[in-house]
Amino acid sequence: MPLYLAPHVITPLENHARRGDLWIVPEPVSYVDSWHLQHRLASERARNARSDCLLLLEHRPVYTMGRTTKPWHLGEDETRLRATGAEVHHVNRGGSITYHGPGQLVGYPILRLADHCSGPREYVSLLEDVLIRTLRRWDIAAQRRDGKRGVWVRTKEDRKIASIGVRVDRGITLHGLALNVTVELSPFLRIIPCGIPDCRVTSMVEILGAPIDVSSVAATLIESWSSVFAMDWARIVTDPITEANPCPDVTCLS
Repeated sequence: MPLYLAPHVITPLENHARRGDLWIVPEPVSYVDSWHLQHRLASERARNARSDCLLLLEHRPVYTMGRTTKPWHLGEDETRLRATGAEVHHVNRGGSITYHGPGQLVGYPILRLADHCSGPREYVSLLEDVLIRTLRRWDIAAQRRDGKRGVWVRTKEDRKIASIGVRVDRGITLHGLALNVTVELSPFLRIIPCGIPDCRVTSMVEILGAPIDVSSVAATLIESWSSVFAMDWARIVTDPITEANPCPDVTCLS
């Protein structure tokens, strides 16, 4: 189902000091295409050629390995992971390996960090706040876990429902957050998610035990984002991947 948000859901509130652009990709997209777009937006933001923006999308199946990934975090080698039909990429964000796929809501904020907080640690906490508020609206009590970034839900054991991995380049943020809404969970069993040996992964649909629409969750996340970052939307762009320029350097993922 396309990631569609009714216009009234994302009408600017016009009551916050900051204005930004909201970019929504309606169909699951390859990781490389989304990175091309991130790269372009971040370069333009660094030159003050555009405002802060939030890019929302779902990915086609992909495993991404951040800077702290160890060989044993893969569980299986890269060839076997690719044999499942998923892409596999080494990327330049923080954190270890994770999985993205349809049914997972991914947010990539492209922000000038100093305009919002004191540094990366506070920024990650703000992203966690966005996720916790979003889940609270769906009656899911999410929380932080000491020493392990992201957002967790306590059932019989702590289960991770959202991941965060970021990079700051020239003062501009890249990568971001991923919230498991209806995503298939079995691919996480092939890896050590986030490099945490005892990590168990869950989703909103598993916790609620009922169908849930990704677009509805996206609308809630946008509202939570506006509150936490005190930002309204000056412009809303749909299907922005078609506007993205090719990445100028094929090594830009790493």
